Amino acid sequence: MSALNGDNVVRNSGRMPWYQGPSLLEHMETVPIGHDRNLEDFRFPVQLVLRPNLDYRGYAGKVASGIVRPGDKVVALPSGIETTVKAIDTWEGELAEAFPPLSVTLRLAQEIDLSRGDMICHPDNRPLVGNRFSADLCWFSSEPLVPKKKYLLKQTTQTVKCQVEAIEHRLDVNTMEKGPAEALRMNDIARIKVLTQKPLFYDPYSRNRATGNFIMIDELSNNTVAAGMIV
Repeated sequence: MSALNGDNVVRNSGRMPWYQGPSLLEHMETVPIGHDRNLEDFRFPVQLVLRPNLDYRGYAGKVASGIVRPGDKVVALPSGIETTVKAIDTWEGELAEAFPPLSVTLRLAQEIDLSRGDMICHPDNRPLVGNRFSADLCWFSSEPLVPKKKYLLKQTTQTVKCQVEAIEHRLDVNTMEKGPAEALRMNDIARIKVLTQKPLFYDPYSRNRATGNFIMIDELSNNTVAAGMIV
């Protein structure tokens, strides 16, 4: 393919009759991605608590990973309260199971005080919990990243204040060598240490993309300045 004149980008090019495969866009629209989903570790970040009346309390959100069924034992984080799933509701009706990327409402056997950013998971398979972690970061902004400056960090349905405690190393994308850095500039890739104002519920990105990724946002401009993968 060639981006200069769009050869084989959107549709097959007449200038390359020897190539019989799909265009880039066709490949991107048909390449299978189901195997990227983690179906082992159930993670349900709460997005909204639904209380249409006094008889109904549901916890709405998107299944980030894993599978959940009515009758499953679950634990609510950060409280640690354990209960069971009573039902899985959707607009079309109840489901026998839910898996990514379905958006559903969970009803639990007992009413638990949960709010946006909390997480529901299986008691014997919990995410890591902490406010310090290492991450691989790609810096987007024309304004450099300076350690100790305050940013917002969004991970699943949580948004918390954070700061970069240290830059462990910067990656030279041409040589793949790791070197020291006091700041990060646009398109720099680096390993950093992050401190968040409150604990997050996360997994390493290599195991669970849904709970292992985050973005950083500038508090003043509200611009997304970086994307990261938790190590």
